[in-house]
Amino acid sequence: MRRTLRRSCASCARAKQSCDLGTPRCSRCTKRNLDCVYANAPLAPTTIPSSDEPASSGPLTGYRFSQIDPFESYPATRLPREHVQRLIHSFLHKIAFQYYPLDLNPASNPFLVSWWPIALGDPALFHVSLQTACLDEELLARKGFHTSELLMADSVALLRRKVEDTSLAVQDGTLNSVITLATIEFGKGNIQVAEMHVNGVKRLVNLRGGINSVRQTSPLTARMVSWVSMLIMGHPQFETQDDTGTGHGIPPVTEWQLNSPAIHEAPLELQGLDIDNDVKHVLLRLRSVFQRPQQLPFAATVLHDLACFVIHRLLPPAQEVISQKSPLTECVRYAIILYMFMIQGPTYFTHAVIFNQLLERFLKYLQLRNSHHISDPIDAWLFAVGVTAAARTSHYPWFVERATVTASTLQLSTWNHVLARIKDVLWLDTPKGEALFRPHWDAVFSATTHPEPPDLPACMLPSVPSAAFM
Repeated sequence: MRRTLRRSCASCARAKQSCDLGTPRCSRCTKRNLDCVYANAPLAPTTIPSSDEPASSGPLTGYRFSQIDPFESYPATRLPREHVQRLIHSFLHKIAFQYYPLDLNPASNPFLVSWWPIALGDPALFHVSLQTACLDEELLARKGFHTSELLMADSVALLRRKVEDTSLAVQDGTLNSVITLATIEFGKGNIQVAEMHVNGVKRLVNLRGGINSVRQTSPLTARMVSWVSMLIMGHPQFETQDDTGTGHGIPPVTEWQLNSPAIHEAPLELQGLDIDNDVKHVLLRLRSVFQRPQQLPFAATVLHDLACFVIHRLLPPAQEVISQKSPLTECVRYAIILYMFMIQGPTYFTHAVIFNQLLERFLKYLQLRNSHHISDPIDAWLFAVGVTAAARTSHYPWFVERATVTASTLQLSTWNHVLARIKDVLWLDTPKGEALFRPHWDAVFSATTHPEPPDLPACMLPSVPSAAFM
């Protein structure tokens, strides 16, 4: 029999209860005010240089994890030990940061300090985690998906046992497993299976008391479930709290609550325009929020939470996609949503599918509005968002053409002229933002007959469709 290393604290071990391996005390000991003593410290990242560590291009280059598996204490699998070791290394050094680019610090990345310790005591989540690393490995090798399919079968079997037990079904590890399986199936094109998993995780969230209740114990789980379920289903699966933070839905960030401009405070560019109050309210409050980073830039997690809240607040449910509101209202709605996606960037996996769906709706309302009016100041912002969002799509020439007409009508001849108009409506002042938007206006002002999107680094481009979820 192989030797094992107990990672749960002494109190949980005596009570024969699952330990979430929290430090300095696990949640069970914290709740019961018990002494929390670990016989063996939970897996945690260190910054000890390793001379024999394999070369890596990920954020952990030059670092290693203490006690990654000296006694093979991880849950048993059907894979050979060497393969499991390789997948663990891939997950800890690569996948964790691909999934969660919001935090590239190995000492605080939640997939390393929160998710992984749970996975070591949760066979279902451990198999799901290995599966993400295995898929990445097999996609690069291009020799089929035999091992990941084996891991999928075992993941589903292990997860089914957990959801049959109410106390286990509502654990963070269970929710993490289900939403990750939904992501994997969606990436493979198994849309119905992915949606089935999303519906399942929604039921588990409801059993927990709502998405905000989940957030109280695991911000990572709440972020991932709300964001990924929206990407897969194409519309929000959870409500938002109100501006004061009341309700069980997705909460607003602190910056949102601190900024409450009145509708009558709209700048001249927005006054008199036929924009419904619910969309105008979001636009004005977001404009106010974006003024704060001029003194203190947003943390990546705050920007993600803000994007999640705003998109969930604005994006209509599936049954309300066809709007009876004014075309300008819908243009502004979808422009804000697309803009938030672009400045946020992909998280967990590509948002290309929903992004392209939203671009199509935006284009439809722009064309409907364009047939009834001449250019006005807000059009500079609308087409700035549109031409950037449409890069690498068949709609790009149309957006360049309309942006050219708008620039001529509004007498805009340089990027600085355009930027001033954009800032009058909505703009987050970051180096990445200008680098993302400006090249397209340079293309507009170059007046090429057949415009092509400028060559930008991959990290500066909106998401493009991919067969893989990574």
